[in-house]
Amino acid sequence: ITRAVSSIVLGIQDKLYLGNLDAKRDWGHAKDYVKVMWMILQHDEPDDWVISTGKTTKIRDFVIMAFNHVGIELEFKGKGIKEKAYIKKCNNKTYELPIGKEVVNIDPKYFRPTEVDLLIGDSAKARKKLGWKLEYNLESLVDDMMSSDLKIISEEVVFQAKSKIIKF
Repeated sequence: ITRAVSSIVLGIQDKLYLGNLDAKRDWGHAKDYVKVMWMILQHDEPDDWVISTGKTTKIRDFVIMAFNHVGIELEFKGKGIKEKAYIKKCNNKTYELPIGKEVVNIDPKYFRPTEVDLLIGDSAKARKKLGWKLEYNLESLVDDMMSSDLKIISEEVVFQAKSKIIKF
């Protein structure tokens, strides 16, 4: 999602195509998960662990957060497969996109045949036995992903532009 949003605001991609915007997912930061993996490896006895944030967020809300990162507010219209998101307001002069531009569209091919509406984990065991706790929230995850994707895609655009100028 963040790569597509970054591509849209940088003018490389027209819109983002998704499936079920109401599906809920338990998303956590890799930094938290790598830390707990290390803690598991240090544990005296092998065991099975569930690692999660214990919180869910709709796909739609994740998309909103990604666009908000670059100062763009969305407005969703329609229902089900006819739902679309449009730019309602742009508060960032760097990424001036026209108000009313369609940036999110639903494509039935992205619906999972056996969709699970709610995916959430319970990592109470890791918290209790390992003393693990989350250090990063969803907002920091989205911010890190958007910042990284914007940087990488911007560098790719500059590289491609320069490679067209240089002839071998």
